[in-house]
Amino acid sequence: MSDNNAETNERISKIVGDKDVVLFMKGTPLFPQCGFSNRAVSILDHCGVAFDSVDVLQDQEIRQGIKSFSEWPTIPQLYVKGEFVGGSDIMMEMFEAGELQQLMDEKKVEKAS
Repeated sequence: MSDNNAETNERISKIVGDKDVVLFMKGTPLFPQCGFSNRAVSILDHCGVAFDSVDVLQDQEIRQGIKSFSEWPTIPQLYVKGEFVGGSDIMMEMFEAGELQQLMDEKKVEKAS
């Protein structure tokens, strides 16, 4: 079992490390499968940044693994430049305070085309 966990952690680490902004979510940006994922996508769209998403419903190992990887119990989860930011509630708070946009600007995140 631990080999599997290590392999899953490695996969997650690579996904997070390879992309500027990654949202682990239920569903896809076009078809979110839960309200929290939908809200997270809307927030990122409002920030005008390019982001990648991982549909955890398509991969049970990632779905479980991401929770221990981040030590965060819920999905969606946002990563910016390899750093865990938080779930949809934290994203909403940061967005409303202007902090999420500031973070994206500071990290020089690519704008959505």
